[in-house]
Amino acid sequence: MTDTPSPQWGPRPEGSPPPTEGPKKKPRRIFLWVFLAVQALFLIWIIVGVNEAGDDPSCEGLTGEALELCRDAGDVGTAIGVGLVIGLWAAVDIILGITYGIYRLGQRRQP
Repeated sequence: MTDTPSPQWGPRPEGSPPPTEGPKKKPRRIFLWVFLAVQALFLIWIIVGVNEAGDDPSCEGLTGEALELCRDAGDVGTAIGVGLVIGLWAAVDIILGITYGIYRLGQRRQP
């Protein structure tokens, strides 16, 4: 009998261990971090927008009902602004989700 190794392209002999491909690479979670960063930016945007709403310089010098009306109008504007930001947030999340889905479809292994 000879000590020549068997070719790697043929069938494995009985009892031989399966070939190892080395350590598997840990999958990178780049999309997860990008998605979380986008969520954090929108959340900060909403928090800052709501907190800045009380500092309306156009209400200075007003008293009584005029001051109350001015503040109420500012609150309505803030609510509309927050609603628009939330709508934009949802649209960006949908776009990110579709983009990730297309990316995953392209990375699938073909049988």
